[in-house]
Amino acid sequence: MNKKEIKILYFGTPEISAKVLKNIIESGYNVIGVVAQEDKPNARGNKIEEVATKKIAKEFNIPVYQYHKVREHGAEIKELNPDLILTLAYGQIISHDILEIPTFGCLNLHGSILPKYRGAAPIQYALLNGDKETGVTLMEMVDKMDAGRMYAVEKIQITEDDNYDSLCDKVSDAAYSCFDKFIQDYLDGKLIGEEQKEEEVTFTGKIKPEDEIINFNDNSFNIVNKIRALSSKPGAYFIYQNVKYKVFKAKIGEEKGKSGEILKYNKKEFVIGTSDSSISIEIIQKPGKKAMNYKDFFNGNSKLFEEKTNIND
Repeated sequence: MNKKEIKILYFGTPEISAKVLKNIIESGYNVIGVVAQEDKPNARGNKIEEVATKKIAKEFNIPVYQYHKVREHGAEIKELNPDLILTLAYGQIISHDILEIPTFGCLNLHGSILPKYRGAAPIQYALLNGDKETGVTLMEMVDKMDAGRMYAVEKIQITEDDNYDSLCDKVSDAAYSCFDKFIQDYLDGKLIGEEQKEEEVTFTGKIKPEDEIINFNDNSFNIVNKIRALSSKPGAYFIYQNVKYKVFKAKIGEEKGKSGEILKYNKKEFVIGTSDSSISIEIIQKPGKKAMNYKDFFNGNSKLFEEKTNIND
């Protein structure tokens, strides 16, 4: 079957998935429906906001299905008669009975080079660990998390300037490229797939609220990587005098001092000690204000921090 003729039922929810969905639609693939998580209140909690993939589907007049528990709707999905189910960052486990529906099976675009970083947060973990490379794996969906056969991989280089936002963009581009390049070979039965080596498997968990806290008792490498991994959402932060300050960009500093000690706070730089050296903050946000580069922040807050005080105290 020609790759543009197959009836694709697309499962995905956030922005990273929406970008791939749009590329697939605009390239002429036959997307018959989009299954997404339910809409939720926005950040302020006063308005229900449509999920990103729903917005794209509506733009192209494609039906959207938002199930509270998708496993309870296998009969409805079967009636749609998809040839292929394709998923990217959907957010629910898809049950075995649904996986058996499509003629050509179910494929997932996973944001890592499997078997490394199975689970919910592969992009964040690549940054947290300071990796220089990641990728997207086109893989078979089975009823075990990210455990299916691997059909193709698209690799991505991670630069020192990458954060979660920029790496998501790279992963989106790679995901579409990987699907588009290899889907015809998959449909033609030319991709046999490779089993994952269980001894090489690593897992990632969801980022928890407590993971957002910057611990200045950690080393500079880990702290800077945490800031990269959580920028711009949800944002890593520290608390000083009962006020939460989010940090969206920082670099390893040259100075050494005690962990949490404010080594410099002047119009040029904001340097805080860590367990092995220091970090220099480049983009920071005060509660109720926009994130801004440090020099602009200092101009309006020159008396906010005092040198030689310690954030850990």
